[in-house]
Amino acid sequence: MNLKTPKMVLIDLVGTLVDSAPDLAICVDETLKQLGLPPQGLERVRDWVGNGVEKLMRRALTGDINGEPDAEVLKRAMPVFLELYEKNLAQRSQLFPGIREGMAGLKAQGIMLGCVTNKIARFTEPLLKQLGVRGEFGIVVSGDTLPQKKPHPAPLLHAAQFFGVTPGDSLMVGDSVHDVEAARAAGFQVVCVSYGYNHGTDIRAAQPDAVIDSLLELPALFSSSQTAVA
Repeated sequence: MNLKTPKMVLIDLVGTLVDSAPDLAICVDETLKQLGLPPQGLERVRDWVGNGVEKLMRRALTGDINGEPDAEVLKRAMPVFLELYEKNLAQRSQLFPGIREGMAGLKAQGIMLGCVTNKIARFTEPLLKQLGVRGEFGIVVSGDTLPQKKPHPAPLLHAAQFFGVTPGDSLMVGDSVHDVEAARAAGFQVVCVSYGYNHGTDIRAAQPDAVIDSLLELPALFSSSQTAVA
């Protein structure tokens, strides 16, 4: 399908820009080890990523995506995990293929870029800097920037207001149903990547406007090749 050429594109972080599951899995398993619990492994952690670190830890402690661990065990686990993760943000994490080139192509069209994530700023900013892409974004909205986070539309609308663009001139790129729900609620166009973290469910079921295998494919969806004007 053809999409309206946006003036602003917002990109989700975990599962869209960055494959962070390897670092998260190492930190989860080391936390479990310190608590005397068995490891969960990369593939299980990969299926649990995408809803914040506390939710990830809840799932790891129970082995269940909807699990609720003992409150005291969770209280012990969280500081251990947070300290480990702060030291291992980008040891094994890396940008997905085509990200750098895709962002360069969008910026060459005059499209403004922002990053909107539910990951807290304590981890978001250092991760983007360590991967060398913080400077690509005019704004970064983390999970604790506002009282609300995705799937609430507030983070997306906050970025649009920052750039001075309307929702109708905005597009969200993400990998999960929360990205689709936030974009719909904000009045944005929404495109999803096929490779991200959506808990084993095909993202097409969420009915985004389009699904792409690489950010490089995004400009080809636009109905006009004219340069966007801010």
